Amino acid sequence: MTEYILQAEKLTVGYGKPILSELNFKIPSGVFVSLLGPNGVGKTTLLRTLSRHLKPKAGLIRLKGRPLDSFRASDLAKVLSVVLTDRAAPPLLSVLEFAALGRHPHLSLMGKMGEADLKAVEEALNSVKATHLAGSFVDQLSDGERQKAVLARALAQEPELMILDEPTAHLDLKHRVEVMGLLRSLCASRRLTVLAAIHDVDLAAKVSDLVLMVRDGRLIAEGRPEDVLSSEAVAGLYDFDLADFSKHLGGVEVRSDGRAGRAFVVSGSDRTAMALRLLNKRGYALSASVPNHGDLDAHVARALRGVLYPTGDSKSSEAAFKEAKEALADCSILIDGQGSHGSAQEIELVEEAKKRGLAVLSLEGEDLTGLIAFLDRLEAMRSERL
Repeated sequence: MTEYILQAEKLTVGYGKPILSELNFKIPSGVFVSLLGPNGVGKTTLLRTLSRHLKPKAGLIRLKGRPLDSFRASDLAKVLSVVLTDRAAPPLLSVLEFAALGRHPHLSLMGKMGEADLKAVEEALNSVKATHLAGSFVDQLSDGERQKAVLARALAQEPELMILDEPTAHLDLKHRVEVMGLLRSLCASRRLTVLAAIHDVDLAAKVSDLVLMVRDGRLIAEGRPEDVLSSEAVAGLYDFDLADFSKHLGGVEVRSDGRAGRAFVVSGSDRTAMALRLLNKRGYALSASVPNHGDLDAHVARALRGVLYPTGDSKSSEAAFKEAKEALADCSILIDGQGSHGSAQEIELVEEAKKRGLAVLSLEGEDLTGLIAFLDRLEAMRSERL
């Protein structure tokens, strides 16, 4: 039987008026859960309600099977720790002293720390790779280092559930990846449950066991990222226009507006995925022959809304080949990713492009520097004509 550490039943949250209503979800123990949604949708309000900083307007929250409001504050702090978007840095406190504040729920009325408390603080600092910062003052740390100190304080509580509001906000790429990796590993090593509001859907797709997607005052999807983070779902969540999320690539691809015209790519080599992205950045709409629908370049082309011709599929290759040849009429350049290794159809596509007067470049024996130079020359010629 699945053990649920946190449950919401017909939960409505808000301040003066409801912001999110009729929320129902269950979170198992030991998993990483990402809360996704656009700014202003109520993610912070939900987290503050789940952490008992706000009272729910309706519905019930259960923590370890018990109503959340039945916990005494000291008992709640032994189960639940909270990291909100507070960048305050208390002066004159070392990282060790700051992390030790997390032991408060476990101390006696005298407030004296024993060996078990000191060990818990040391383990918390070690877990977030901040032992070397123990003697540093918190107000003198970088944003990434300060976030580690905050996480250490939360871990020193020895919680079973940690709620975080944008834990990677204000962090550079190194610390953003490091913090998410630390939280991910803590789920496994401590069986800690993490519930975090995250803006970066790419990271959420890579680290989450579950995602909750909220928008328009309700929970619109709940489940494994592999199941619910489809291109359509993410586009609907964030109102993407010139972008698509690809579950196969685990990230968002930003499409061009096609201002430079259309390029045809004979796909299938290890360089064509990068070539597709480069052409897209240069403003080209894309068409591509795709020998294998499961290849990386096929997924990239699909995410960039390229028109795909499955010339490698024996059942439809003849029809697709004919359509691909006709599509060359709308293209100004062709990039040949196969060269002498191409199939007879692909070689014929290249020859047809040359007959039609397209600018053609073979990637065989070339790196992307050659493609960049090729595109630079075309852009220079276009500028001269204008």
